[in-house]
Amino acid sequence: MAKVVENSARAAEELLVATGLEKRFGDTYAVRGIDLRVRAGEVLGFLGPNGAGKSTSMRMVTGFLEPTAGAISLCGINLLTHPIEAKRTIGYLPEGAPAYPEMTVEEFLTFVAEARGYARRDARDRVERVIERVHLQGVRRKSFETLSKGYKRRTGLAQALMHDPRVLILDEPTDGLDPNQKHEVRTLIRELGRDRAVVLSTHILEEVEAVCTRAIIINQGTVVFDGTPTEMESKAPANITKNRMDHVFRMLTTGEGERRATRRTKGSTR
Repeated sequence: MAKVVENSARAAEELLVATGLEKRFGDTYAVRGIDLRVRAGEVLGFLGPNGAGKSTSMRMVTGFLEPTAGAISLCGINLLTHPIEAKRTIGYLPEGAPAYPEMTVEEFLTFVAEARGYARRDARDRVERVIERVHLQGVRRKSFETLSKGYKRRTGLAQALMHDPRVLILDEPTDGLDPNQKHEVRTLIRELGRDRAVVLSTHILEEVEAVCTRAIIINQGTVVFDGTPTEMESKAPANITKNRMDHVFRMLTTGEGERRATRRTKGSTR
C-alpha cells in the first residue's frame, strides 16, 4: 500500500509528460520517439546541436505543432484532446520573442493580460508585477521595435510569466543578454523552478551548470543523455580537465570522443 501511495505522489508531481513523441515531415523524421517527464521543482536543460529536433519538440509540447505520434499531458490534462485547458497551464517564451512592433512594452503586456481574460484592474496589477520581476521599468513606454535584443527577450519572458503558469517552457531565454542581465534572468529561473516545471532550451552549457537540475541531450531526433549536470560532466574522460561538459556534448552528438578513444586504442597496439 505504501508503495502505491508513493508511486501516486511521484506521478502527481509530473507536470509535463510526453511519451513516444514523433514528428515526421514527409519521409523525414525530425523527432523519433522522445519521452519527456518533468516534475515540479525541476529545471530541465534541453540540449542538442542545430537540427537535432529541439525546437520541433518544444513546439509540440506547447501545442503549436501537432505530433505525428505520441501523447502529451500538461498538469494532468491531455494536450491533444483538451488543448485550450492544457495551454492555460503553460508559459512559453519562443525563439525570437514575437510581439507587435508598434506597441510599447506596457501596452503589449496589457494586451497579453487582457487576452488571457483578466479584468482591467487585475490585468494592470499583473503587468506591474511582471515588469518589476523582469526589470523592465526603464523601457516600459518604449515601443517593442526600438528595444535591444536583450530587452525583447525580457519582454517575452514577462508575457510568459503573466498568468503564473505551473509549466514554463523557455527557448534560449538569455539570448542577447549581457552578463549582468544573464545573471538576473538565471537567478529568476532558479527561483521559478522551485515549485513548477521549467524546460530550458539552450546552447550554453554554462547555463546548464548554473541553472538546471537535470539535462537531456537529443541528437538526430532521439535522446542520447538524460541525467543531472554532474552525471553529464562525469562522462568526460579523466584526462579532460577543462570544458568537460563541452567535451561530453561533442562526444554524444558527433562521436568525437569515441573517435579519439579509438585512435588512442589503435596507437597503443602498434
